[in-house]
Amino acid sequence: MMDEKAEARMSSAAVSRETGIEFASDTKVVHHDSAAERKAIRKLDYEIIPVMTMFYLLSFLDRANIGNARVAGLQKDLHMTDRQYQICITITFVPYIAAELPSNLLLRKIGPRILMSTVLTIWGIIVMSQGFVKSYAGLATARAFLGLVEGPMFPGIVLYLSGFYTRRELSFRIALFFSAASLSGAFSGLLAAAIQQMDGIGGKPGWAWIFILEGLFSFLMGVAGYFLIPGTPHQSKLLTPQEKDLVMERLERDRPSIQPIDKFTFREVWRSMKSPQVIMVFIMFFLVGTTLYGLALFLPSIVAQLGYSKNRTQLLSVGPFAGGFVVTVLSAIISDRLENRGLVAAAISLLAVAGYAMSLGAKNEFTRYGALYLMVPGVYGAVPALAAWMSNNSEPHYRRAASIAFGFVATNSGGVLSTWRFPTKEGPKFTKTTIMNLVFSIVVVLGCVANTAYLHWRNQQKKRPGYREEVLARFASVSADERERETLAWVELGDRHPDYRYTL
Repeated sequence: MMDEKAEARMSSAAVSRETGIEFASDTKVVHHDSAAERKAIRKLDYEIIPVMTMFYLLSFLDRANIGNARVAGLQKDLHMTDRQYQICITITFVPYIAAELPSNLLLRKIGPRILMSTVLTIWGIIVMSQGFVKSYAGLATARAFLGLVEGPMFPGIVLYLSGFYTRRELSFRIALFFSAASLSGAFSGLLAAAIQQMDGIGGKPGWAWIFILEGLFSFLMGVAGYFLIPGTPHQSKLLTPQEKDLVMERLERDRPSIQPIDKFTFREVWRSMKSPQVIMVFIMFFLVGTTLYGLALFLPSIVAQLGYSKNRTQLLSVGPFAGGFVVTVLSAIISDRLENRGLVAAAISLLAVAGYAMSLGAKNEFTRYGALYLMVPGVYGAVPALAAWMSNNSEPHYRRAASIAFGFVATNSGGVLSTWRFPTKEGPKFTKTTIMNLVFSIVVVLGCVANTAYLHWRNQQKKRPGYREEVLARFASVSADERERETLAWVELGDRHPDYRYTL
């Protein structure tokens, strides 16, 4: 958290001639009322979280349902080799990664309601089109366009939520929507088991209907999003005018740099890239992304190679993801209560370490299947804390937008690696891949501890006598009143401001 400097909310804008940055000229004091705050936040939860959860559930479902379609006969019917199937998955990630940073930097300008609803509507159409492909080339083309329009969703939601909730509250809200990822794994298996029974209807195989029906629902939800998503707290349909002011006031207390309209510059992107805390979480996101997408895309195939039928495989894929859903939500609640991201993510990642070690030493298929109940929660449960950690420790807006995007670029780069780590000939043990994932999970634990230690050191450094005066000295000569100089310092320094406290 940061020192509580500002109890004033700034309304009408004035522009400093020297800096060109917009400042507020009027002051409006909003007094603390914890009961009113809780009521306002509950309203935001009801208005925002269900929609974001559904958006992300469909994002993960539509990206990962190719694994269920493969079990239902996709690869066989399109006469694809293992290599061609892996290329179809890999090709999704390339434009997906390319779209993440530009879309996050454009989110404020275009507006969340337009951007997120549009990409969901378009990708629903693309998912449906996969049900009509007749060849490997057609599937690969559809997957490339799918990646391009899905890329903005995850980093966009995290950045969007950071404009409604304080840093302390963010991990739980990220967990609520991200839990849709593990929920989609469970739901996908159940849904695929039911939909594949439509095999032959309309002359189409069961796997085609998986794409068509799931894509149709995404299209309809995207259209609904235009009417459901508020762009900012002031656009909320549930909050009263007083509650809108209250929400903005508490955000300004948490992050004073949220109010000024800072302009985009590539300097902020560069500052994000060279921040040690961003670099460390970037590395952890790559490692977690490799293990996460390995489970999301190949868990049905892993279970199938244990010797189960198509339908039983789809149903057995449900349990580990259901466990992941529970652990994801519980870990985020603990993370927010303790106001700690790193040590919670490390503790959860130890479950993954245990799961991969258990799978590596397994002597039969029952133990290997049981290990999935540790792997999935241990991998999925760490992501909300890591995502909130990245958002919590980057300011102002465009630096935070870049940091969040970089995190998910790393995650999806790990996804590219994971697509090549599960060749059929190495199943069902996948020994080399299991060893790699075990090492990656151990490094995540160590990385969380290292980043926590670094951020603690930075917070202690900011408390050093004379440090504040030393850092802020260069703003004393700016020809502006005291409030404008203070605002300029927050915009320019962001998370490096001496009053800013990094979240551990």
